[in-house]
Amino acid sequence: MPRDPHRRVRIESALQRAVSDLLRREVKDPRVGSITITAVKLSPDMGHARLYYTVFGDNGNAQSVQAGLENAARFLRGQVGRELRLRVAPELTFRLDEQIATGERLAALIDNAVAADRKHDDESGT
Repeated sequence: MPRDPHRRVRIESALQRAVSDLLRREVKDPRVGSITITAVKLSPDMGHARLYYTVFGDNGNAQSVQAGLENAARFLRGQVGRELRLRVAPELTFRLDEQIATGERLAALIDNAVAADRKHDDESGT
């Protein structure tokens, strides 16, 4: 049984804060513009961390943002390891968080269905 069952959750939270701060302060790559780290999932052995991000503005440049993040991953891993005083810093992989876009599509579908239902009710009721 692990000594501290909440350690992984604390490290995920600290990783999210540290990487967000480092991206804002230290990473000068123009491809990594305005992004937000939305979630961090740490593997059970804490050797790998998957960081989910969203891009502000135009999502058309998501591929260039991904390339910039992949380029900065080794630098970020070293900095995070030192900042969080981890014996072994996790390998960082970045993934575009598509939950927001999926939520927006579902909301639009619901709005369209409600509007169509109202139109049908108005036509049949009059």
